[in-house]
Amino acid sequence: MLEVVIGFIIALCIGLTGVGGGTLTTPLLILALGVPPEVAVGTALLFSMLAKIPAGWVYWQKQGVNWQALRLLLAGGIPAAVAGSLLLHSFKVHKEAVLAGIGLIILSVAVINLAITLRKLSPRPLAPQWIVVVAAFIGLEVGFSSAGAGALGTLLLMSGTRLAPREIVGTDLWFGLGLSALAGGLHAALGQTDWLLLTKLACGGWIGSLLGAWLGQRVNQRPFRIGLLLWLMLIGSHLILRGIPALAR
Repeated sequence: MLEVVIGFIIALCIGLTGVGGGTLTTPLLILALGVPPEVAVGTALLFSMLAKIPAGWVYWQKQGVNWQALRLLLAGGIPAAVAGSLLLHSFKVHKEAVLAGIGLIILSVAVINLAITLRKLSPRPLAPQWIVVVAAFIGLEVGFSSAGAGALGTLLLMSGTRLAPREIVGTDLWFGLGLSALAGGLHAALGQTDWLLLTKLACGGWIGSLLGAWLGQRVNQRPFRIGLLLWLMLIGSHLILRGIPALAR
């Protein structure tokens, strides 16, 4: 039952803010359920894909997806996500290092995203090639830690394009969906997925995703986003603290 509730809460965050797929799922699976880091990443990626399908469909129906921006994101993100997945597989025997690395990525993503969200920077459109380059960096993180597609993808679209808020969330949902499907499938092929856990998460995730997408069309997303980023800073720091002492031994 706990897995179903976790799936519902995470998917609600995804549909409402575009953030929370791997960034929230992986640390919760590690900290709350004791799942090994590499299995948590693989399971989180496939759950993120499943949870984003209903929300992505809602934003697509409401014309909340900018397909030109999405093509640029996927062009950089997809090959890098493959590289990140293979990198994690090669490091999986060093579980403490992986744990600390995942925590550092989550903490960094949350801090950067929160700083820019609070400053309300005016967007400065980036040239298409730079969007591809930054998307590649995001894809690498997603493949290694499952984190970044929502938080950093949204940040890239907020600061590097002039898309409307609804288009930012919708486009980033589809970006994360594409990366999660590819990297999650690769992790599954490498045996780094808990299928029973994934099924339980998905049972709550579909309902949460639809509800979050429905709310996202009707409420101010910014307060929810700030609260979520503060929470991510906390759990990212906790993962780092768990990983560092083991590395020092």
